[in-house]
Amino acid sequence: MIAPLNDFPSEFERQTNLAFGPGGLLARSKTFEYRPQQQTMASAVARACHDRTHLIVEAGTGVGKSLAYLVPAVFHALADNRKALVSTHTINLQEQLFHKDIPLVQKLIPTEFKAVLLKGRHNYLCPRRLERAMGHGGELFASREQEELKRIWEWSHRTRDGTLSDLDPAPDPLVWAQVCSEPHVCTQRTCGLGPECFYQRARKEADTAKILVLNHSLFFNFLAGAEGELAERGYLFHNDFVIFDEAHTLEAVAARHLGIEVSHGNLRYLLHRLFHPRTQKGIVAALRNGEAMKLVLEAEEETDLFFDKLERSLDFKRGKELRLREPGVALNSLDLPLARLYRNLADAARDLEDDVFKAEVQEAARRVEDARVALGQFIGQTRADHVYWVEKYEKRDTRLTLTAAPVDVAPQLRQLLFRSDNTAIMTSATLSVGDGLRYFVNRIGGEEAATLQVDSPFDYARQMRVFIPRKMPEPTARDTYENALAHWIRHFVSMTQGKAFVLFTSYQTMQKLAEALASFFRSEKITCLVQGGALPRHRMLQRFKEDRDSVLFGTDSFWQGVDVPGEALSNVILTRLPFAVPDHPLTQAKCERIVAAGGDAFREFSLPEALLKFRQGVGRLIRTQQDKGIVVILDNRVLTKPYGKAFLAVLPKCPVEIVE
Repeated sequence: MIAPLNDFPSEFERQTNLAFGPGGLLARSKTFEYRPQQQTMASAVARACHDRTHLIVEAGTGVGKSLAYLVPAVFHALADNRKALVSTHTINLQEQLFHKDIPLVQKLIPTEFKAVLLKGRHNYLCPRRLERAMGHGGELFASREQEELKRIWEWSHRTRDGTLSDLDPAPDPLVWAQVCSEPHVCTQRTCGLGPECFYQRARKEADTAKILVLNHSLFFNFLAGAEGELAERGYLFHNDFVIFDEAHTLEAVAARHLGIEVSHGNLRYLLHRLFHPRTQKGIVAALRNGEAMKLVLEAEEETDLFFDKLERSLDFKRGKELRLREPGVALNSLDLPLARLYRNLADAARDLEDDVFKAEVQEAARRVEDARVALGQFIGQTRADHVYWVEKYEKRDTRLTLTAAPVDVAPQLRQLLFRSDNTAIMTSATLSVGDGLRYFVNRIGGEEAATLQVDSPFDYARQMRVFIPRKMPEPTARDTYENALAHWIRHFVSMTQGKAFVLFTSYQTMQKLAEALASFFRSEKITCLVQGGALPRHRMLQRFKEDRDSVLFGTDSFWQGVDVPGEALSNVILTRLPFAVPDHPLTQAKCERIVAAGGDAFREFSLPEALLKFRQGVGRLIRTQQDKGIVVILDNRVLTKPYGKAFLAVLPKCPVEIVE
């Protein structure tokens, strides 16, 4: 725990504390509202920055945690000439920080400072690559793709930031892949002269900025060495410090970036970029290298054979993920074709005089070699403490994806993030599961970090009410459970005339209930938006906000990171306690490790994970001090099972009504 916050061991901490007090710096804003919880958090952030230590903060919804870390971060960055990295999980929070919170701080603080929003490389156009693609379009692209290339060329002359978000409609991925920024191709040396490179400009701006906003995936891309070497003192830049908002997602993002992933679709995509058999276009067509074309075609043929044979040899009857417990799931027949292709491309690159094209071919060779190495590591299961599985997709070109992930990321994060004389600050509204922050701290290796919990200032007793039907069948009684779900969803949606999120843990159950309730919604003139349909997630959310009497049926991604303040969302219905699927390979491996150490996997992993997601789901309802509404729990295990008390205990203090 952190030390008492009334002694202010540094002038910087005292300055921060005063800034958040009544009549302080922030009070100059018309929207300021004094919140002691925000002041406490800001002082703790100031202390961690000043002492170059680590801090983990759970700050309830409404605390105003963005300003609580931004203001001391700016004070410290300016005073000590450090760079503050602010990493989020969702685009929504990135945009809020960059377009609302940071401009407010810039107005309040007398000293000017620059803030930059940094996106992943693939979002930026590289004008040098575009120029080269235009000059060799006939070799790289079919006629339809050349039209797309022309559209990008015309857009390049009017865009300001040169990123995908500014190009509508989104470009053909195969064409964009040939003109966007890529490591080793778009570099300061190659793109420092001539047409201004949008990515290199963004990097230069990042170098001179005091606040850099990015996302967790991009942070770990940098940290894992995809974009550069680890800073000697700092993380991505010399003498920087990092603040992770939405830190409850950090473990999952880190596991994905620190593991292995090889898919049938991605390998075919890589080979088609080199040479597409239908269009006869691609990088090696531009090379005019007949041997390379032959090797690409051989590699593609062997890729299809390898994955087809692998798919036929595996039994997916129990689900779409199949865990592999022993190495050697298949003969690595791709190793030699990919090795030959890599050597051919590497040799061809050495003879090229065009620096830009040379870099293109070298990068293509590097990607082929990376895929070969990753596939070998997966088949040989050479990474210790990883779990390996194959995932099957029915409706995607990917078909099979081979994945390996570390069972426990804590040892790696302990070394990468929680290093001495550095500062990593992590915060979220939901980190605790009734044991302080111990569960989260252990998962991410933050045992040496100070911890702090500050409650929400919201009046939940006035703003929220929870309903739990007592006679709900258990989810294992599928037919009677689904019939009861339909009955109670009708009942509680009628109570609020729509304005409801109905959150599921099963896509199949969600689809069944959407069909079963379709006539009811039509008769009540309520629009029902169902995840997985024609509308993408962000468009669904926008429709829900605009249509005040609508209902949204969602699964995993709608339990967290979704912000709908106001009357539009007055009802959150949780159809089931969100326990993770017990047979997912990563879940299995985590539980096995706990049992092997003599622990209780349910108490030490399954229950805490479900509690965190449950808190996230409940947290969708009350987003401002004016919000009011109901939460409905359609899983009576909260009443009948011993562990049910743990779920009730993490609810905000508000009225709970048992419906007979």
